[in-house]
Amino acid sequence: MSDTPLLNAENVTVQFGGVIALDRVSAAVARGAIHAVIGPNGAGKSTLLNVVTGLYQPSSGNVSFEGQSLGGMAPHRINRMGIARTFQNTELFGEMTALENVLIGLDRRHACHPLDAALHDGGWRRSEIAARREARQLLSLVGLAEDEGNLAAALPFGKQRRLEIARALATEPKLLLLDEPAAGLRAAEIEVLNRVLLDLRSERGITILVIDHVMALVMAISDRISVLNFGRKIAEGTPAEVRSAPAVIEAYLGEKGAHAFGA
Repeated sequence: MSDTPLLNAENVTVQFGGVIALDRVSAAVARGAIHAVIGPNGAGKSTLLNVVTGLYQPSSGNVSFEGQSLGGMAPHRINRMGIARTFQNTELFGEMTALENVLIGLDRRHACHPLDAALHDGGWRRSEIAARREARQLLSLVGLAEDEGNLAAALPFGKQRRLEIARALATEPKLLLLDEPAAGLRAAEIEVLNRVLLDLRSERGITILVIDHVMALVMAISDRISVLNFGRKIAEGTPAEVRSAPAVIEAYLGEKGAHAFGA
């Protein structure tokens, strides 16, 4: 992994009226790493992702990607730079098949001339064949090869989560942001998700920034973890370092919940 961070947040503050959602938060995400952000509800985790993707503008501070500031940049431009995300709530097109959901993500890269599309001529057919081939590869990558013809709404929740990841991958991201991907999943589904994310990092070189409450995911796959509480970063380090930090145990779980970290 390069010493230069792929994503760098520096002293980011986000304020909504009198509420400070993020208070001078800094975090550097190394290229090729899986970096997790954890913390209690209301700690500012999703706010940080919304700043990175341009949905929120920081009150102060800066976020840069590959050395370029993202300040004032529209979400679609940030996506084209190589940042894609999923959301806490699944945002799939339920009445479309799994394959069609991924094809939507591929539309920009496989677009053809409007006249070709209207006439369904050779240019359109070549574009359609290439898009479907890539969509099937992405479904296979997340373990959904056999589900391409199933409606998204009919898929089990764990598969819907992975379908969202496949659709995000369709934009060819260098950085994948995942907002609580393991929320609501059973233990077996979390294990499958862990393998998918580790494979994305090892086989495709994708850097991943994930926020989640599920320690079975965070502690199993993360290279580095940042901990937020009431909008401030209170700790950062390897899973082992974070697991044993008294401030993290007290702020995130309370003393009675220390066993969840294995402490």
